[in-house]
Formats: sequence, C-alpha cells, structure tokens
Amino acid sequence: MINLKKKSKDNDIIFYEISDFKYHLEDLRLSKNTIDAYMTDLLQYQNFLNKYLKIEDVSDIEREDILKYIQSLKRKELAKNTISRKIIAIKDFHKYLLSEDYVKKDVSQYLDNPKLEKSLPTVLTEDEINKMLRSIPDLTPLDLRNKAMMEVMYSSGLRISELLDLKSSDVHMTEKYIRIIGKGNKERIVPLGDMAQIALKKYFEKGRDKLQTKPTNLIFLNYKGEKMSRQAFFKYIKKLALENGIEKEISPHTIRHSFATHLLEGGVDLRIVQELLGHEDISTTQIYTHIDKSKLKRVYDNTHPLAKKEE
Repeated sequence: MINLKKKSKDNDIIFYEISDFKYHLEDLRLSKNTIDAYMTDLLQYQNFLNKYLKIEDVSDIEREDILKYIQSLKRKELAKNTISRKIIAIKDFHKYLLSEDYVKKDVSQYLDNPKLEKSLPTVLTEDEINKMLRSIPDLTPLDLRNKAMMEVMYSSGLRISELLDLKSSDVHMTEKYIRIIGKGNKERIVPLGDMAQIALKKYFEKGRDKLQTKPTNLIFLNYKGEKMSRQAFFKYIKKLALENGIEKEISPHTIRHSFATHLLEGGVDLRIVQELLGHEDISTTQIYTHIDKSKLKRVYDNTHPLAKKEE
C-alpha cells in the first residue's frame, strides 16, 4: 500500500493512518469526546516518534520505540491514569494497523495492559441531592428547564451527553420511561420517576416553548433556543451546589454516581443497576458498591441480633 505522508506547518510528518483510524472509530459509533481523546493521544505519540526517533513511517516503529515514549511520559510525572489511557490508544492503533495490513506485525502486542487506578467517585448524599432539587425556583423558563434536567438526570441516571441529546420522542410520560441511545449506539429503557415527570411536564407547558426559536426535537434548550452545552450545565451544577453549602468537587457525572449509589444502598441488585446505567461490563458498575463505613456499621447494629445491646 502506498504510504502517503504530509507535512504539518512545523514540518513534522503526520501519519495518514491516524486519520484512517479516526474514521474507523467513527464507524464504531464512539462518542466525539472519546474519539477526540484518541486523536490527541495518538498525535502526541506520532510527534514523539517523528521528532526524537526520526520515524516517518508506521512500519518502522518497533516495540522499543513505544517503550521509549512511555518512559518519556513517566518522566513528565503524568498521572498513572493518563499514561494508561495513552497506552490503550497506542495499543488499539497498532492493532488496527495490523488488521488493515499497514504493517506485518503488532509491535504493541506484548506490552503489559495498564492497570487503572480506580478511585471512588464523588457521591452526594440523599439529603444533599434533595436540598439542591428543592432550592431550584420555578419562576422562569430557564428555572423550569434546570429543574427538569436535574430531576431527570437523578431519576434515570443518565450520562450528561444522553441528557442533552434527549428528544421529545424519547420520553414516554404515560408509561413513565425514557428511551436512551447510549454508548456504542446501544438502546436501553430507563424509568422516569414521578418528580422528574412533574418537572418535565411543567417545563413542557410553561418553559420550552418560550425558549424554542426554531424547529427542533431536542428537549433541553439554552436561552438562544439552541442545544444546551455540557459546559453550561457543568457550571450550573457547581453553582447550585455552592449555593446550598455543598463544597464537594462535583460535576454532572456526580449525579449519575449518586443515582447508582443510592439504588445499591437501597438494596437494588447490582445487575439491575448495570442495566440502568448501560454498562456493558459489570466490573464497571462494581465501583458503586462502596458504602460509607459508618452507614454500614449502623445497618449492622440495627439488624444483627448479636450486635444489639440489652437495655
């Protein structure tokens, strides 16, 4: 296969195979954020190979070259999870090169699979969640939108991208469920709680029409009548938390973490939580099985017959 290369403004060689790999990822229907992360990691990788090892063709890459790049990342004292993510991108790229006959062997094949450090996610208590929800006013269309977004996210455990992509046809008010197209274009059905349903109904009746400026099926709109952005909702949640005296580092994903944790603490089976979250592998869901030790002790003291003291 003819290996065409092109020069960047800095005269670095750009592997055209990286562009081909991007199309491959798009065919897999990965999210834009995931694809962007792959591209960032791989362009940094190719820049190192070109600049420091003078490699201008993917067929010239050897296992030792990848190890040198990994060592350079460690010298920069990057977080272990960041380095692990970059190694995964490199391994997937080289696997792709072999599958498409760009190379004769996968030089990344015997690299150790990185072990990610799994830190426990930030979780809000039920009281903190309820305090935030109760504090949202219902005076303006934006208030009604914010209330509906928070209620739906907590009620159904949606990812922020899933929430912002919701269309009117995805919500079934009578049956009380939402149809979600999640990662990998996989469909799942999640329940819609009573409070979320009430908030959505108020938003549809008194808020959304006043925000909408052009035809669209998207539910949640900004003040310009356009799709709500991730950044705007992130800023809103942080502001809402601070206004309620919550100093935890939170993001939209914190609401999803809290949804899963509260279900498990309430006795819901892990497999059901996995299905609701849309996790392909149950090991991803198991991170939510942590329960505050003091709560665990209270449950033990209140339920185990030998833990109770005689009055």
